[in-house]
Amino acid sequence: MNEKIRSLTKKHEEKMLGLRRRIHKLPELSGEERETAALVATVLEEHGIEVRTGVGGYGVVGVLRGSVEGPCVALRADMDALPMEEKTGLPWASELKGVMHACGHDAHTAMLLGAMCVLSEMKSELAGTVKCIFQPAEEANPVGGAPAMIQQGALKTPDVEAIFGMHVWPSLVTGTLGTRSGALMGASDRLFLTVRGKGAHGSEPENGVDAISIAAQILTALQTIVSRNVSPLDAAVVSIGTIKGGNRYNVIADEVVLEGTVRTINPETQEKMPGRIEAIVRGIARGMGGDCDMEYVKGYPPLMNDPELAKTAFSVLKKVVGEEKIVHVEKPALGGEDFAFFSREIPALFLWLGCRPEGVPKEEMPPLHNNRFLPDEKALSLGVETLVSCALEYLEGRKGA
Repeated sequence: MNEKIRSLTKKHEEKMLGLRRRIHKLPELSGEERETAALVATVLEEHGIEVRTGVGGYGVVGVLRGSVEGPCVALRADMDALPMEEKTGLPWASELKGVMHACGHDAHTAMLLGAMCVLSEMKSELAGTVKCIFQPAEEANPVGGAPAMIQQGALKTPDVEAIFGMHVWPSLVTGTLGTRSGALMGASDRLFLTVRGKGAHGSEPENGVDAISIAAQILTALQTIVSRNVSPLDAAVVSIGTIKGGNRYNVIADEVVLEGTVRTINPETQEKMPGRIEAIVRGIARGMGGDCDMEYVKGYPPLMNDPELAKTAFSVLKKVVGEEKIVHVEKPALGGEDFAFFSREIPALFLWLGCRPEGVPKEEMPPLHNNRFLPDEKALSLGVETLVSCALEYLEGRKGA
């Protein structure tokens, strides 16, 4: 079976790489994936796959029914790009100024299309149904594109029992795959703080309340939440990404706006963060004669890998790449991923696909969300083989269930 999957993957490899480059050249931002979705639907229909479009925005759902009745398993990919100016120098670099596939979603879409091409040729061997979910707006934190697709029935008719997803991962070398049971990626929340003081002339600070000074104290104190309110055995991050305040060099600022992110793994830790942050920021602001308004927006939940599906995945990886190429992920990443919404609905498993070329040190590989990010295309065929094998292994294991 593995040889057949590899042979069919090789057959469709050139087409898959062409699709990836085409999508990369014409990236579309979250909620604007119209042309990408149209291309996806066309390719699926060409391979005899039932297609439903407009699911949760520009989402596309394909259904491939096997020759034998059985359960339904889903494979998911995201389609949106980022608002960044590409600097890779590729012949197929983005033609749209200020928009780039800097997170590998072009590769994800192409790999899933490749997997469905392979599975369509193995239809007679499917002991059930494979559903493919091409999702928009993964980058649209804190809402994301997954909830709307779920609400509009992406996991229904037929009902999906389990779902697999994959992300290219530049810290892992090409030819390797990694995952773990339980939490793989973190919750991704948004934090908005507005510090309020009282304006005055810069030469008379005693007549004002300096919002910038208050904001500086808040910045320092926020770091104590992780160091003193979260267990050293847990994981959390509070990062402020923007500060905006003040209008003139000689005027005491009356307002400063801060925006940041809070990342956690443990749901209990996520729950206590808003209260702890609010107590600190308001306490400092009021103690210095000002005040601070806080808006805390919960984003993506932690991405939880189902333990039984993890066993299935590790079994698949042993057959596809061998034990020596499997990365048993020890610690979850704190990056957010809205595949997590699927993992709250049904058993789910997410994998990291190594895409760092052999010989390139980790420190020299541009990371995700970098305008020079360039995943190794040699990794994509392995991604196709893995997705196909996960679907087949799951369906085979559910025979007669």
